[in-house]
This record gives sequence, C-alpha cells and structure tokens, in this order.
Amino acid sequence: MKTNNRTYLEKLLQERNERPERMAEIDAKINATFRQQHTILVMDMSGFSRTTVRYGIIHFLAMIHRMHGIVKPIIAECGGTVIKEEADNIFAVFPNVKSAVEAAIDSLKQTAAVNTTLPPEMDIYLCIGIGCGDVLMLEGEDMYGSEFNLAAKLGEDLAERGEILLTAAAYEKLTGDKQDWEKMELSISGLELVAYKRVLSA
Repeated sequence: MKTNNRTYLEKLLQERNERPERMAEIDAKINATFRQQHTILVMDMSGFSRTTVRYGIIHFLAMIHRMHGIVKPIIAECGGTVIKEEADNIFAVFPNVKSAVEAAIDSLKQTAAVNTTLPPEMDIYLCIGIGCGDVLMLEGEDMYGSEFNLAAKLGEDLAERGEILLTAAAYEKLTGDKQDWEKMELSISGLELVAYKRVLSA
C-alpha cells in the first residue's frame, strides 16, 4: 500500500500538531516518505482574464484543451511527468534542468507554429517557470517546496508570453551553453532573488 499520499501526510501533520515533543521524529518520517529532488516546470497560458471576458469561458476551455494536446506529449518525450493541472496551468517534474528547458523550448516553438494556422483569437501563448530542488511529493497529486513555489511564481506571475524564467538553483544546475540566458534581479513577496530569462517568442 502506498503511503506517499495526502491522507498519510495529513495524518502525520495531525500527529505533529498534537505531539510537539515528537516533532523531530515526525519530520524525519515525513522527509523519508515524501522528500524527492526534482526539476519543476510550471506552464501558464497568457491572457486568461482578457480572453475569457472577450470570448467566453467555453472558448478559453477549448484553448486549454488544445494547449494540453500540444504540450503534454512534448513533456513526456522530454522525460517529464505531469503532476497536476489547474485551470490553464500545467505542473510537471523532470529528472534534470536540461530536459525541462528542452520541453519548454519545444512547447513554445510548437505553439508558435500552431498559431500560424489559427485565427488570432485562438492563439496560444505560454509563460514558463522552472525551479530545481527538494520537494515533498504526493504521488500523482501535488507537491510542496520552496523551489516549486518559486517556479510557480515565475511561471504564473512574472514571465511574459514566450519567456522561460529559471530560478538561480535551476540555472546553476543547467548544463550546456548558457549564453542565451539573461540575469534578472526580482522582488517577490518581499524577497529579493535572482532569476534567469530566455525569450523565444513574443
């Protein structure tokens, strides 16, 4: 029976709250059960509110469906696993930063190619954030961790259409040529941090 699920995590957290004297022991159990290292990719579609107001939610849901059909096979081909989908966001993990970046680049190129065949109101634009580090992984359900939070913030809030943003940790572990990446200094929720940007399309 799998124990790396939400029910077991909530059981351990309940014990932690009720038995603070066992906090270290329970934390060790949580880490042993759930902690994994991953590269995290968070992909967001640009223009949700504007498109929905103008064309309606059904139109936008159809765009999300088309986006999934384009990017999910690319994520799989690059060795990634989709952990969850929320509205117009996709959250996936990869074995290394290079494969996540390859999936991001291929997704941007492929959506740009599809856009050339569609009317403007159906164009799909992506914003992507990538982090790398330890997360608490609920198998097939969700994940929690600082690098996940940063990747989500970069992908959902800070990346513009056609941009890939890496956390400093992800950039450090990126292998190969890094000359296409631009260093950025950002402030997120009162935190000062460094990220790295690559732009493929506008």
